[in-house]
Amino acid sequence: MNWKFFNRKKSADKPKKSKTREWLDAIVFAVVASTIIRGLFFSAYAIPSSSMEGTQLTGDYLFVSKIAYGPRMPFTPIAVPFLESEVYGVKTYWSGIQLPYFRLPGFGHVTKNDIVVFNKPAEADPIFNRPVDARTNLIKRCVATAGDEFALVDTRLYVNGKLVLNAPKAQTTYIVTTDGADINPELLNNLKIEIRQPVGQNAYEMIIPVDSYVAFKSIPNIKSIVPAVQKRGVYNPEIFPHNEKFKWNVDNFGPLRLPKAGMTIALNDSTMILYRRAIELYEHNKVDVKGKDIFVNNKKADSYTFKMNYYWMMGDNRHNSEDSRYWGYVPEDHIVGKAKITWMSSDSTASFFNRIRWNRIMKLIE
Repeated sequence: MNWKFFNRKKSADKPKKSKTREWLDAIVFAVVASTIIRGLFFSAYAIPSSSMEGTQLTGDYLFVSKIAYGPRMPFTPIAVPFLESEVYGVKTYWSGIQLPYFRLPGFGHVTKNDIVVFNKPAEADPIFNRPVDARTNLIKRCVATAGDEFALVDTRLYVNGKLVLNAPKAQTTYIVTTDGADINPELLNNLKIEIRQPVGQNAYEMIIPVDSYVAFKSIPNIKSIVPAVQKRGVYNPEIFPHNEKFKWNVDNFGPLRLPKAGMTIALNDSTMILYRRAIELYEHNKVDVKGKDIFVNNKKADSYTFKMNYYWMMGDNRHNSEDSRYWGYVPEDHIVGKAKITWMSSDSTASFFNRIRWNRIMKLIE
């Protein structure tokens, strides 16, 4: 019996791929695989500013877990992979197709004290005309979650009425008074102390790391070091909600209740000041105020129920951080992921041979 079934011609009879075709296939596979990994599992981000010092340093490179909170599906599916939303002023995405917010299941939810990467809520303003996932990426610490009551009292943080301790290496600003003698610049550099500005005769506003405080205070020409605190009741128009009815500043703020999915609020003059941005820009409702009447989507309304959870994010370098105190809540659809590992760190101000911070390589983020 002739079993021709087992005598089929081998695939070697097919035309052999050219070297160019093999390289092209390999590149396509690599791009697709890395895009899936970057979109669903983790991405690499760099720390561009000092807002998280001394926890995370300028020049740190991080791995950010997307599956910690669940991978967020793209709002703008048509974009050039691996590039920022704009390169030299040219958009790398097409906003002609916009998908609704959807997030796959993750290992957990945003919790207090997490260091989180998210899109900048301030860029929800129509003037920016950017989809959510094309907005600038920021990294801050979550200090309050949906439904919490948040407040700052003389720089001290309270959540639901309980004092919350600062991160171990959190930084703040001090007013330093000297006897008039100059301070050695090399000493300031070694102690990582930043002079922000002079504030009087022989007095300076400085950011002093926790680890440097005792050594700096012991210098003979230092007369006093006093925390710099904006007084209660002093209104700062740069601070959210940008209304003098709420006389808040960077050190004395709130109390403010964070919106939570399913939470209903009464609509009145005060709540419209505090929550209109969330109702209108983040939850995409049309809001009109006619006299004492409030209309949501052309219907008179005396209450509103939120659709999303919102978070309060602040930098550990409290007096050198543009954060929720300036632009308010972070909606859940802006959340990108949780910072997990510092895989590389480079100090651009150091000499060539000392540029790499070896003690931060592959360091877990807490």
